[in-house]
Amino acid sequence: MTISPFPEAYEAPPEPGRLRRQVQDFLRSPAAVAGLCLIIIIVLLALFAPLISPQDPYDLTQLDILDGRLPPGSESFSGLTYYLGTDSQGRDILSGILYGLRTSLTVGILSAFAAAIIGTTVGLIAAYFGGRTESTIMRLVDLQLSFPTILMALMMLAILGKGVLNVVIALIIAEWATYARTVRGTALVEREKEYIEAARSFRLPGWRILFRHLLPNCLAPVIVIATMQVARAIGLEATLSFLGLGASVTEPSLGMLISTGYQYLLTGLYWISFFPGIALLITIVSINLVGDRLRDVLNPRNV
Repeated sequence: MTISPFPEAYEAPPEPGRLRRQVQDFLRSPAAVAGLCLIIIIVLLALFAPLISPQDPYDLTQLDILDGRLPPGSESFSGLTYYLGTDSQGRDILSGILYGLRTSLTVGILSAFAAAIIGTTVGLIAAYFGGRTESTIMRLVDLQLSFPTILMALMMLAILGKGVLNVVIALIIAEWATYARTVRGTALVEREKEYIEAARSFRLPGWRILFRHLLPNCLAPVIVIATMQVARAIGLEATLSFLGLGASVTEPSLGMLISTGYQYLLTGLYWISFFPGIALLITIVSINLVGDRLRDVLNPRNV
């Protein structure tokens, strides 16, 4: 029998039933299950918005100024029922929310995913190579984290300009350092374990050790942070759009809808901002509920 001269032989086999136990632990929390169900519903509503929304709220040919600021339950002259009312342009609030969810989820998921890739890679490199490389990277991370996230995003959008893509880029630049610091701390512990020493003894390339052996054991905190950062990015995008620096007027966004109705809050036309605000609240809370439970389930002390 030939023994394979590769460090994979030194890796412990995966514990049977570990994933199943984690799923069972997650399902024991009613709040987390409710949050997961809400997320699934929200994602489905966003995906099928063009099919289920009463109108395309950003097609100017479908808007009628005479239908502007109608209360919830009103009917248009064409017979369309506005279940959540309309804004000042005659835009159906329900349709605006469904389309706005698409933009908000896209911004949140893309920015969190890209920031996770960049931050995780940087954190692994800092932990594995150490020395001046680690010192330089971590000083850059410290500098990045010294700025409030919203301030960094505002600075980047002042340079890049409005637009959903620019918002995603700004949030990536503002959030990658969080992943880098967390992954670096986890990787420092894993770097001293036997399986890494075995991989080094066989003189494997550094990139293979990083991404084949070290990365899988650092994914648990990344998953938790990424889940939380999706909710955070959605809230930041809404804040930037509310301030007029996020999505443009022609792009659907929950923050833009809230901003549109803000001036009418004290005039009794509450529905223009209220219902988009509720949709934003439900989205962020449901993601946070799932993230909180994942943090408990994936905690190494509980595994």
